[in-house]
Amino acid sequence: MRIISLVAGLSLLAGPLFAWTLDNAASSISYVTTKNGSTSEANLLSDLSGTVGDDGTATVEISLGSVETFIDIRNERMREFVFKVVDFPIATVSAALDPAAMAGMAPGSTTEASFEVTVAANGTEASYEATAYVTQVGEDRVLVASKAPIIVHAEDLGYDEGISKLQEIAGLDSIEPTVPVAFHLVFDR
Repeated sequence: MRIISLVAGLSLLAGPLFAWTLDNAASSISYVTTKNGSTSEANLLSDLSGTVGDDGTATVEISLGSVETFIDIRNERMREFVFKVVDFPIATVSAALDPAAMAGMAPGSTTEASFEVTVAANGTEASYEATAYVTQVGEDRVLVASKAPIIVHAEDLGYDEGISKLQEIAGLDSIEPTVPVAFHLVFDR
């Protein structure tokens, strides 16, 4: 699951050398899983924290225990077998951003940005390209939303074994190992 895209939008947040803080209540990461070839289901990761520093260093931490599949037993199985939250409770998404990239955006304006994000989870790292819309919602508030989902491959972060275990336990014919991930992140200065 790639929560990767989350940080992608962060690069666009940086105004004139101020730190930005993620508004968890207004932010989320979502992904879609597909089982048995044709049944797709939306899922959420909602416990997020993050900042964009004065130097453009963007970091978003995702509490993997906040996974919401809308089925309690599946939430438990995702935590135990895929995310292994006992050993790896947090996924970290990071990016190096240009602090001047968004300087001068007027409230209500939107721009598009592309950047690389690195996801550290399950004891490994993977990098992805992301494209996001950045909207200056107010003088000190920015919305960063994915233009298109980031496609995450389970094996990139070592989640393929956990997915196989879920497939076995649930008696499914298949669980697709590629997952589209979208993000909606709000930052305040």
